[in-house]
Amino acid sequence: MSVLTEPARRDALAAWIAEMTGRDGPLTLSPITGGQSNPTWHAALPGADLVLRTRPSGQTLPGAHAIDREFRVLSALHPAGLPVPRPVAWCGDENVIGTPFYLMERVPGRVFHDATLPGLSAEEREAAYLSMAETLARLHAVDPAAVGLADFGKPGNYFERQLSRWTRQWRQAESMDIPDIDRLSEALGARMPEDDGRQAIVHGDYRIGNLILHPGEPRVVAILDWELSTLGHPLSDLGFCCMTWRTSPEEYGGIRGTGATAPGILSREAFVARYAAAAPGTPPLAPFHEAFAFFRFAVIFVGIAERARKGTAADPQAARLAPLAAVFARRGLEVLGLAPAAAP
Repeated sequence: MSVLTEPARRDALAAWIAEMTGRDGPLTLSPITGGQSNPTWHAALPGADLVLRTRPSGQTLPGAHAIDREFRVLSALHPAGLPVPRPVAWCGDENVIGTPFYLMERVPGRVFHDATLPGLSAEEREAAYLSMAETLARLHAVDPAAVGLADFGKPGNYFERQLSRWTRQWRQAESMDIPDIDRLSEALGARMPEDDGRQAIVHGDYRIGNLILHPGEPRVVAILDWELSTLGHPLSDLGFCCMTWRTSPEEYGGIRGTGATAPGILSREAFVARYAAAAPGTPPLAPFHEAFAFFRFAVIFVGIAERARKGTAADPQAARLAPLAAVFARRGLEVLGLAPAAAP
């Protein structure tokens, strides 16, 4: 149950917002569905149209749900002209609503959780995916030091450190036995690329469902959900994007097998080429980078399944997604040309 179902918490939130923004009056809260991580609410009051992001209540996996990092990166990127919502206020005091939270301005536009972009023409689909690639390159071109994020992550050996982190997080899970995740972790360790020293602000969950498109144009106007952002290798974000082409609609909204029903969407190769043209000098995307993305997503969905089991998931239907952890592990092995350790 969300802490904001309690009238006293809602009253405390309304008072806090009035103090921080100078906006008083009745507060209307409505949950924003579709996400699997931090509970998100539309918070409307006279003269203000805001979005509230909270950390889930209850125990969470170490390092997860770092909404303080979300607020920090928004505060750095918005003044620099990047397409992100304007941050409004941060609250780390759990006495207000029972968990840390922050406010940001609501960006008008369209969010598509179906990567086939239903309702758009072929030309609009193509333009939206081109904008997605170009926006990612624009993010990676930002100098972290120039926007106050020089210490937003550790330097060097990004993939090695991330593989260690997510493997450790997987092993801390309490209730799932997925041999393919272990097999994929080992395979990635054996294929670890040499560190080339590249470092950029990486989003960590860059996909169509975390973007807002302009209300009437097929272009990105905001990047959402910065919980996993850090300083890292830009190919980690690009590899993550490419999962869309390698997964089916049933596998969290991929486009595999939808070519006949979703004309206009770029091929995976064309998307990567557009990114590369907008980010000159970026080294080639390799199977390792795409398989690594599947590994991370598999462990993320283990966390979703754990929260569903404990009743703290942001999405009340999160339990239905638990099998996807094993699916993503198999997809990662597939990218590397390896057979799964477990039967599909």
